[in-house]
Amino acid sequence: MLKLIRLELEKFKLSGYVWKALIANFVIFGLICVISFIEKIEGAEVFQDRYMALQIIESMIRATFIVFAGVLLSRIVISEFKNKSISVLFMYPINRKKLIVAKLLIVVAFTFICIILSYFLVGSSFYVFDRFAHVVPDSLPFADVLSYFRIVSMNALAASCMSLIPLYFGMKKFSGSTTIVASIITVLIVCQNVGGFTLNSIIVIPISLSLLGVFIAYSAIKNIENTDVMN
Repeated sequence: MLKLIRLELEKFKLSGYVWKALIANFVIFGLICVISFIEKIEGAEVFQDRYMALQIIESMIRATFIVFAGVLLSRIVISEFKNKSISVLFMYPINRKKLIVAKLLIVVAFTFICIILSYFLVGSSFYVFDRFAHVVPDSLPFADVLSYFRIVSMNALAASCMSLIPLYFGMKKFSGSTTIVASIITVLIVCQNVGGFTLNSIIVIPISLSLLGVFIAYSAIKNIENTDVMN
């Protein structure tokens, strides 16, 4: 399995996505800083409290990498079915199920790791920014950034599982664009933040969507032996 994962990583040169993830982090950080600074100048409050600041940062990161996961699914899974290049792989003595599992594990692991590392990067950077700009009421202690990690970890795990939901729609007609659109819709459902409230805070919603993502992945793996890519 590890060999298959390594071969997939080399085949699609996914190291390039690491740089894209870093660029996304800088964009998120810059966007939060600019908005909060402008709002402060105008006398408005973007963040009602320290918890809301961390929640918004985490929500933006989670939204970004759920869409990233949709792009990955489109490239390493859907596109191979669409152009029928995966049929060549199926001719080799490689277990079909293991091949698909390896691809999906890459997506899940990439999403989870990026959310965790991005939170530390953006959260730490915003902590330094707040030390000078004072955009968070009562300031933002670094201890709060660390203590919020437990919530981030659980949300990252949920997001990495629910990021597999677009697989169902993409596999219907082997459409990469449909996969990405489905990931954006998933983001709109769980990552919108209105006054500090998100649907993700209703615990049954992320759990249900995570289980749905796992079920969709299981179904795709289970039925792969009967999937005809030649039509």
